[in-house]
Amino acid sequence: MATILRNSVKVFYYARNALRDVAPQALFRRRLAARLGQAMLPDETIRARLKFYNKLRSAFVPSPDAVPVSRLPFSPSMYYYDLKEFARYFDPGLLIDLEFGDVRKVPKMPSVVKDRPITADNSNAVIMKLDKFRHFHMPADRLSFADKRPAVVWRGHLNNPIRTRFLEAVRDLPFCDAGTPNKKAAEQYRKPYLTIAQHKQYRYIVSLEGNDVATNLKWIMSSNSLCLMPPPTYETWFAESRLEANVHYASLERDFSDLSEKVQYFERHPAEAQRIISAANAYCRTFADERAEQAISLLVLYKYFVLSGQIEPDAEVWRYISG
Repeated sequence: MATILRNSVKVFYYARNALRDVAPQALFRRRLAARLGQAMLPDETIRARLKFYNKLRSAFVPSPDAVPVSRLPFSPSMYYYDLKEFARYFDPGLLIDLEFGDVRKVPKMPSVVKDRPITADNSNAVIMKLDKFRHFHMPADRLSFADKRPAVVWRGHLNNPIRTRFLEAVRDLPFCDAGTPNKKAAEQYRKPYLTIAQHKQYRYIVSLEGNDVATNLKWIMSSNSLCLMPPPTYETWFAESRLEANVHYASLERDFSDLSEKVQYFERHPAEAQRIISAANAYCRTFADERAEQAISLLVLYKYFVLSGQIEPDAEVWRYISG
């Protein structure tokens, strides 16, 4: 049933965005001023998140590789639709430098991306909420922590050495159900595929980065299971660098030598596990306000176009952004 519902939502996602593409785009551009007015929400966290996603402060000139709004690359399609949802409000000739897919390094030019490395100087990577259908799927969890299986679970592809290191570290731990469903992986690492709902039957779910961020992090933190992971090294719209170890998730050493100790501790202190789970759930609710999500997305692009010298800023909107 969950798969049927998910597929139905996916069909609606594509249908809605396809209709937006065939509609006269001038209709959206005429609404830009009104949308910007609506985006200036009084909540100070809006501006704080805007400044986090778009850290640019100085003027710049788009590179020769920049593409106009009217010709954003269509592949991958979800990246295209998620960016075009807000880019269509701007002049089709405005130029954007962008990098779709998994971004492992900070771009040399200010560019719109889905993710960026967590470093002190990553301001050239301007984050938008891209591929959100996949990354921001956070289904409800009706099973309490106490009623879950007192064990650890992980499934994923072995596309990062840390994942293989994890499987080696937990191979002989009887309370760990960890492996990869990839049939091409070494036999000792293979385990059957598990759905999200099956993962959430366990009290402890491990989140490990792959090509960049860990895709499962959002739905783990929105569940009633405890997220176990090493500190993140990449961030997306989810602002992974703002997650606090042992506040929003239970921190693990990068060699996983403390996994047994952590699980034993939380089995003896379930209230501590629940405290972290509650904080994680509250953090996830930050992204549930669709009005705020749309406002920030529009303002991130507006700031990009202003600093790239392509549009003259509205004084009131610019005061709001820079205030």
